[in-house]
Amino acid sequence: MIMAKTAEKKVLVRDNAFQRFEVLKTNRNKRYRYNEFLVEGVRSLNEAVSNNWNIKSLLYSGDRASLSGWASDMLQNVPTEVNYCLEPELMRELSGKEDTSELMAVIEMREDRLDAVTLSGQPLIVLFDRPSNKGNLGTLIRSCDSFGADMLILTGHAVDLYDPDVVTAAMGSFFSVPVVRAEDNRALLAYIGSLKERYPDFTMIGTTAHKEHPVSSVNLAVPLMLMVGNETKGLNRAFKDSCDMLCTIPMAESSHASSLNVSCAASILLYEVVRQRTGSV
Repeated sequence: MIMAKTAEKKVLVRDNAFQRFEVLKTNRNKRYRYNEFLVEGVRSLNEAVSNNWNIKSLLYSGDRASLSGWASDMLQNVPTEVNYCLEPELMRELSGKEDTSELMAVIEMREDRLDAVTLSGQPLIVLFDRPSNKGNLGTLIRSCDSFGADMLILTGHAVDLYDPDVVTAAMGSFFSVPVVRAEDNRALLAYIGSLKERYPDFTMIGTTAHKEHPVSSVNLAVPLMLMVGNETKGLNRAFKDSCDMLCTIPMAESSHASSLNVSCAASILLYEVVRQRTGSV
């Protein structure tokens, strides 16, 4: 079967196509209106392709002959609707890198469905309540990938999952870890109820900076939902009340810090989950 050749368009000025790329990069509301987001970076694009995200368009500048083998292969082999060749100056404007990316992509967002995520026999789910910092969200996505979390759930009014800074901070893991935005707490609690029926020992662990159960004393080797809260407000009361237990990371008595950065704390907790489950020291 011979694949139809992807259409190509040239973008020589700040026309409608270019303005669309700009708003995908900078405007949260327009991103969701178009259901697309703009991505750059070799690792991110490779992971998007390898995890079967829908690449709508690839953007490049200059002569194809001047592109690297990697970029040429992407243009040749990745199915898209239409690709765009931009004037170099326009590509520089779009790129968020000091050295302009030679390739960017417009990618379709994925549907937010909790029940569409396939869970393992011993699931590890992370819930991040109302994240307000792009770097923290991207870092937590990366940690979820590193420690084998089945899914990351985002709740409430939060930083935009598809913001370019979040995607960049996640370092390619963005496209590997299922991340679901759950705006309806009632639907989320109903989903949690279904997990408790499916996994009889399913446990919900909340995190707090206050002195509660030290994390090393908590059984994390069971099917688990680990809840971390907003950077300044912590977990909201409804989630806190639904937890089976609250745990904390012990800190030195001499410490002047009142708490850990949320993404750092979550990474420590995820490491403890893996340590307990694998029996490693």
